[in-house]
Amino acid sequence: MLFKQQVLLRQKLLVLGSLAIGSLLYLVARVGSLDRLQPLCPIDGRFGPHGQEEIPLRALQFKRGLLHEFRKGNATKEQIRLHNLVPQLPKAILIGVRKGGTRALLEMLNLHPAVVKASQEIHFFDNDENYAKGIEWYRKKMPFSYPHQITIEKSPAYFITEEVPERIYKMNSSIKLLIIVREPTTRAISDYTQVLEGKERKNKTYYKFEKLAIDPNTCEVNTKYKAVRTSIYTKHLERWLKYFPIEQFHIVDGDRLITEPLPELQLVEKFLNLPPRISQYNLYFNATRGFYCLRFNIVFNKCLAGSKGRIHPEVDTSVITKLRKFFHPFNQKFYQITGRTFNWP
Repeated sequence: MLFKQQVLLRQKLLVLGSLAIGSLLYLVARVGSLDRLQPLCPIDGRFGPHGQEEIPLRALQFKRGLLHEFRKGNATKEQIRLHNLVPQLPKAILIGVRKGGTRALLEMLNLHPAVVKASQEIHFFDNDENYAKGIEWYRKKMPFSYPHQITIEKSPAYFITEEVPERIYKMNSSIKLLIIVREPTTRAISDYTQVLEGKERKNKTYYKFEKLAIDPNTCEVNTKYKAVRTSIYTKHLERWLKYFPIEQFHIVDGDRLITEPLPELQLVEKFLNLPPRISQYNLYFNATRGFYCLRFNIVFNKCLAGSKGRIHPEVDTSVITKLRKFFHPFNQKFYQITGRTFNWP
């Protein structure tokens, strides 16, 4: 009899222990990122240049958790009202470049407790139909956030669309603009690869990259091919500089973001006047994927979609050489304008 009672007691203790561990893991998951596990302390510095009030880190941690509940539909209207949750116009926009690493950069910046990202590409400024709906339509497309948080959206088409700089300037002439670039020839091939994959999914045929990138009549680089035009970064940037000073732009090295993301993210934190919160803990290399994945806390990790890091088709080396020679003078001018030099061939 005594033996049976001891067995029952052990079983009850095991159940209670499991419940306690489960509750602890649940609470940790609600907290958010590693930084949100830190003791209560004021954030070093301010969120922006205009002297906004400092806010305790733990408060940001709690708010990020409430935002998560709202997105799941669990937060009440009273909670939303009490905590000043509102969709805010972006204070920074990731304007490009397509296939430069815009999605990876946005997801990595979302590790910061003071950043809230728009999950989808809004295409407000580059789409005439959307733009005609007005700024309030655009605001309502933004995620709910708090007064001291920075909302960021990304639409890579903004960088190459002629009307966009003026339209963004009319909304906010002091907005901060992020551009992520990769070696131009690699970016063009990546652009082609994404389109090719889409064609193959629909059982459609598509020209080889060499035939699109090189004009068959002149045997020169085909500047009418969109993937080539997009990689002439300086041509597009010059149009933006008619409306915004270069100080409002930050250029991110997309190639380095793949191999060594933390230094690039720290530069962006500084540009956005954010306190440094993203650490090496938040980034871990996934050998299977060949890319860095994101660690928000000891429970929640996230890797980018499987479509990222597509294998590029083999391209004739003479075409690659011709493209690199073509892009070289444009790259040099891009370095001069931005003040940032890349190790591009």
